[in-house]
Amino acid sequence: MPSFKTNYARWFAAFEKARAKNPERKARFETSSGTERPPLSAPEADDYPDALGFPGEFPFTRGVQSTMYRGRFWTMRQYAGFGSARDANQRYHYLLKSGQTGLSVAFDLPTQMGYDADSARARGEVGKVGVSISSVRDMAVLLDGLPLGEVSTSMTINATAPVLLCLYAAVGEKQGVPMQALSGTVQNDVLKEYIARGTYIYPPKPSLRLISNLIAFCSQKVPKWNPISISGYHIREAGSTAAQEIAFTLGDGIAYVESALAAGLEVDAFAGRLSFFFNVHNDFMEEIAKFRAARRLWARIMKERFKAKDPRSMMLRFHAQTAGSTLTAQQPLNNVVRVSLQAMAAVLGGCQSLHTNSWDEALALPSESAATLALRTQQIIAHETGVADTIDALGGSHHLESLTSSLEAQAEGYLKKIDELGGMVRAIEKGYPQGEIQDAAYRAQRAMESGDAVVVGVNKFHQAEKPPEGLLRVDESVEREQRVSLEKLRQSRDNAAVTRALDALKRAATGSENLIPLIYDAVKAEGSLGEISDALRTVFGEHKESVVL
Repeated sequence: MPSFKTNYARWFAAFEKARAKNPERKARFETSSGTERPPLSAPEADDYPDALGFPGEFPFTRGVQSTMYRGRFWTMRQYAGFGSARDANQRYHYLLKSGQTGLSVAFDLPTQMGYDADSARARGEVGKVGVSISSVRDMAVLLDGLPLGEVSTSMTINATAPVLLCLYAAVGEKQGVPMQALSGTVQNDVLKEYIARGTYIYPPKPSLRLISNLIAFCSQKVPKWNPISISGYHIREAGSTAAQEIAFTLGDGIAYVESALAAGLEVDAFAGRLSFFFNVHNDFMEEIAKFRAARRLWARIMKERFKAKDPRSMMLRFHAQTAGSTLTAQQPLNNVVRVSLQAMAAVLGGCQSLHTNSWDEALALPSESAATLALRTQQIIAHETGVADTIDALGGSHHLESLTSSLEAQAEGYLKKIDELGGMVRAIEKGYPQGEIQDAAYRAQRAMESGDAVVVGVNKFHQAEKPPEGLLRVDESVEREQRVSLEKLRQSRDNAAVTRALDALKRAATGSENLIPLIYDAVKAEGSLGEISDALRTVFGEHKESVVL
């Protein structure tokens, strides 16, 4: 067995090599007292545990890059989108000018569910919880003036993810930015919709086909794009524990890898572009441990279960978002403190990008000033606290390592049960993850109502307060404007070309070919999101939820 000094020297050589390619953020890393901050703190002992490893090396417990934030900070995103494409575009320009380093797009419910803004099922929901996008013209307005060849864009969209990526790529093409130059992520995680959220369209089998199609398409045509962000965020928002969030998220990831392999892809051809999305809840140390445990467990799954050879295929790269479910309408400024601590946990846990919620989100869509404060929270953590100067700064803490191992073991237990049930799709059909989350949510609610779990300002430390002012509300005129815009689209486009493209998509959907190029053709012909989704509905049908009690 190589000694600790030998292993550390090997890691430090990799660190120096990476640092040469990406120079460090500053010349010296030191405290106000002049004490140097080392890139990595580790006990100088030959019994340094293999499970801990080194940053950038299997099993990636301490981080997926050898330099982590010594080279560059995490991407600072603010999840934003509301009203019309024009409204959201103005917010994006504002956030980029404020120092945001990546875009994160929220779509309204009709867009997520595959309905155009003029659909009867869209009534009252257009632009309310995100931006309304029905066509390539809407997408062009949304992205107007944004440097698509330079900025990374994350799109929180699932059932209609292939359509939205095609819309994005079509606008990029018009801007002169080829697909190969586009970078970002599309969530595209439908299994968690069946478990925890509900914005699905098609049954699981055709949904998995679309996901595999998009993974294959991106690996060939959009190599800088992450074709899926496997999401534990909504699982946690539904009430899961931290261990369940790890297990059910990785269980979904296993199902996606199996689906891609069944479609004929080689694991190392696509696994390096898989990404993850986790919640950051209130238990500070447990959340840091959660991210470390998830990284280590995923690395072993990819290496041992799927026989991946490329280390990049074993890396769990993740975006984090502070927990919306922990925000309170009572004493809402307390949310600034909650978000700050959650963001710190995400950074100490080694996130690759981060969104911080605005303090007013329990009451309304985030106002401009609240969104700016949320972004400033990340910037203060990055530039003023020093926590980003040393990699995995809390690594080696007896408490943290014990929590990490405990969460990993609990998650493995859930994954074993999922395998016994026949895999994640069968487990979902049988209601297993849904039932476990419901039980956990019930226990948490009972603890809050009994006072065993204190929520400051809600069940303890009350005070009289006036309703906050200046909350953002989406005007009803947005829906009317979107309906008029769609009418103009249908009057001015080549409707025969749209019909041909939609018919070709339906024919292909009855077979086994990759559907993404046909969706792209329909998008470029100015077929609407609802029309494309309806074409697939006629072939695939719609998923009907089984009630789990």
